[in-house]
Amino acid sequence: MLRAAIVVLAAVSGLAATRLHAQGMGDELLVDSEGENYLRLLQVTGDVAAYPWSIRSFSPRELARLLPRDSLHPWAARYRRPLHGDGPGWIHWIPPEVRLTYNSAFPYGSNDGPVWAGRGLTTALQGGFAAGYGPISLVVAPVYFRAENQAFPLAGPPRDGPARFRTPWSTRIDLPQRFGDGPYARLDPGQSTLRIDALGVTAGVSIADQQWGPAIEYPLLLGNNAPGFRHAFLGTARPVDLWVMKLHGRAVWGKLDQSAYSPAPAGMERRFMSGLVLVASPRGLDGLELGAARFFHTPWPEGGLGFRNFRKPFEGILGKDVTNTRENQLASVFARWVFPASQLEIYGEYLRDDYNATLRDLIVEPDHISGYELGFRKVWSRPDRALLALRAELVNGRITHLERVRFQTPLYVHTPVVQGHTERGQILGSPAAFGGAGSTVAVDYYGSWGRWTLEWTRTLRQSPYGNWNPDPNAEVTPAPDVMHAVGGEAFFPLGRFDLTTRLMGVYELNRDFGSDEFNLNAVLGVRARM
Repeated sequence: MLRAAIVVLAAVSGLAATRLHAQGMGDELLVDSEGENYLRLLQVTGDVAAYPWSIRSFSPRELARLLPRDSLHPWAARYRRPLHGDGPGWIHWIPPEVRLTYNSAFPYGSNDGPVWAGRGLTTALQGGFAAGYGPISLVVAPVYFRAENQAFPLAGPPRDGPARFRTPWSTRIDLPQRFGDGPYARLDPGQSTLRIDALGVTAGVSIADQQWGPAIEYPLLLGNNAPGFRHAFLGTARPVDLWVMKLHGRAVWGKLDQSAYSPAPAGMERRFMSGLVLVASPRGLDGLELGAARFFHTPWPEGGLGFRNFRKPFEGILGKDVTNTRENQLASVFARWVFPASQLEIYGEYLRDDYNATLRDLIVEPDHISGYELGFRKVWSRPDRALLALRAELVNGRITHLERVRFQTPLYVHTPVVQGHTERGQILGSPAAFGGAGSTVAVDYYGSWGRWTLEWTRTLRQSPYGNWNPDPNAEVTPAPDVMHAVGGEAFFPLGRFDLTTRLMGVYELNRDFGSDEFNLNAVLGVRARM
């Protein structure tokens, strides 16, 4: 039986490093978010075996199966012999990392896990250890960050108390514009996880980010934009071969927390979440993964949790009394298809927020409170084993034309659970999908020296309620808020250190439906490999 030691999972936007020791495979790879993205790239080129990418985080044993078996790729030098013996137990330190983020004019950043980068300098530190014995593994990877959180003009009318920091676009989502009027600091458990993988089953408790669906930039249901939430999970340790297809799945139950600026009234602070994600790989269609997922928000039961709460992910999808329910469901379907011969991947996801009362309701109005995401990546092999990749992705969560005949709200807005689809004031899915849309086009170049990326992103925010206008006396709807960001990023493994640098110019037209604004975003990250 394959015995894998651990990959220590990322902390700041998934940047915590891990060493994976695959006994019997003879190699070691530093796998963090950088390494995980690289392994996905190698899956597109055919150097990594086909495996569902739509249920993450990966277990240590899953990551061991994803290691490339040869050295014909740009980062082969990052592989080394295992540092431990052949015994069943192991322990090692997580390489410490410091990451600095600077914003000159307003908060900017996404997919940063627990870290919120406000105006000014934000400093994030991460470290910890990983250990295991046989099928049991433990990761303790806390993150500490401190944001200077300098002042900037807030949108909306002046308000008193904590309410002045809330978003003015909805009273039913916990999404602060700013986390207070002074430095904002937090010690977060990060990607800490205790799990067991045995007999084809995985189970454990964790506060690590869950990432469901194939998206890279704009996951609609669950991604790494927010802190991980406390949860227990149960699922398959690897895809189960049912002959007609391979099936992989995970069920999750947990507790969601709010920020200090939440609009929730007293007694509604706590939420119970439950969810289920399934991915099928049909026989004879190599590289194809088809999936579906659902995520429930429920007020924490006054009498405590019961069996009904834990069975919720497995209940039917129709026949719900949507007028009386105090719960909310988000559900998505997604697909990803990898063509190694063409070095190409395509993928997409479709999300519905709220229940469907009947099948007719679903068929007649499938676009009610909905959003979609599409993406692709094409890779070209270059001299000296280098790889050049072009990728593009878009998300659209704008209120549809159905609004003419049926009232709609933006994605992620809930009632009576008014924190919305958030954890500690950050959206669990894609911020660009909250009342708007986003797109990214990027070029990545991987060589033995590291990686560089050139990137352009566009984020649009429409008036959240169609004809809504912040000025009740205005006769026209304000122009949409549109943000363009252009820049580059570089990653360099330098001996025992990994260096990440990023510089983006962010120009926002009609910021908060007002005047234009420019922001300079700069990132410097240094990790010391142990």
